[in-house]
Amino acid sequence: MTEDHPRPASLTDLFMSFTVLALQGFGGVLAVVQREMVERKRWLTQEEFIEDWAVAQVMPGPNVVNLSLMIGDRYFGLRGAMTALAGILTVPLLLVLCLAVLHSHYANHPGMAGALRGMAAVAAGLIAATGIKLASALRNHPLPGWFSGAAAVLCVAMLVVFKVPLAWTLLLLGGTCVGLTYRILKTRSLKAATP
Repeated sequence: MTEDHPRPASLTDLFMSFTVLALQGFGGVLAVVQREMVERKRWLTQEEFIEDWAVAQVMPGPNVVNLSLMIGDRYFGLRGAMTALAGILTVPLLLVLCLAVLHSHYANHPGMAGALRGMAAVAAGLIAATGIKLASALRNHPLPGWFSGAAAVLCVAMLVVFKVPLAWTLLLLGGTCVGLTYRILKTRSLKAATP
């Protein structure tokens, strides 16, 4: 992390930022988190976001909760991690409880089913747009762009077409990509070290 990096001004700023972020992300928060943390607040660079998001996905639990813990810890230690966690969960929890009560009353209404389908389409579009936006960071990746693209297509095919469980897809495809990246980086460092 560079010294000229903007950072949260206080624990209150951290709490409010994650509360606002959580309230924006209905049905999927990847696009919202990327926009807020990288583009708007600039607490993370695009590369840091991708690295942290990758770790957050591998860890057990919801990705955005894991990411909030990592960002809070990065700036304020354990107090920051707990504050960011409270920010990401408190108000949305209360909102979900209220929505659950409303849903129990109106679950059979046709408008409710249509609204939920519409929200699912919007969430899918946001995730696709964020994936395209994050692809620019692959220019700095050791693996060639064509290989990264082929890996992404193969990942989608494994999950959607062949119905391979996510854990196996991550293990097989992710393990292969990590292994190849490690070999390339190791080879580069050996070449750089030899006179």
